[in-house]
Amino acid sequence: MEDDDYLLLSGIQHFQFCKRQWALIHIEQEWEENVRTVEGQYLHRNVDQPFTREKRGDKLVVRAMPVKSESLRLTGICDVVEFIRDERGVGISGAEGKYLAYPVEYKRGKPKANDEDVLQLTAQAICLQEMLLCEVEVGYLYYNELKHRVEVPITMDRKQKVMRVAAEMHDYYARRHTPKVKTGPFCRNCSLQNICLPEIMDRRTVKSYVEGKIAE
Repeated sequence: MEDDDYLLLSGIQHFQFCKRQWALIHIEQEWEENVRTVEGQYLHRNVDQPFTREKRGDKLVVRAMPVKSESLRLTGICDVVEFIRDERGVGISGAEGKYLAYPVEYKRGKPKANDEDVLQLTAQAICLQEMLLCEVEVGYLYYNELKHRVEVPITMDRKQKVMRVAAEMHDYYARRHTPKVKTGPFCRNCSLQNICLPEIMDRRTVKSYVEGKIAE
């Protein structure tokens, strides 16, 4: 399968927050910074160090680990994957013994009412399972506002929901479709509120609107 057939795993979070936001970013290639995106980048500055490995006793910490899933057709980067020595695990190149994998995702705020963070972490776990040929039963979300991590069981229900979400994302992408959504207070937290243009949502896409303005 060609890499062009894959979508970004990080898009799951955008898709669950707002399908229109996801389409603007991943289909129409629109983006705009706000204080939340800048804070997120600042939080990840020490995490996003590709291929960095650190040994701590029976724990091997790998930062910015590239992952992909053929079943989901998603690819991305795990902030951190902790490999804990365990006889139930699998061998890791350059390390003695067997290890179980635990993905750790870093977030700027605090736990959300919806499941966008949990599904993103679950997708990472699915990638690791396919790549390492082992079960990933638990992952962790580290929230900077709380200064501690939250344990997330990787359940079958969550895996199945990720599969449905990934399939819907691929459907939109294949059709190059930017959906209409119901606006609300959450729009104020969106970095794309000045690009989304909800007032024209019933008439045309952002791309066609911009092209029309250029032609004027």
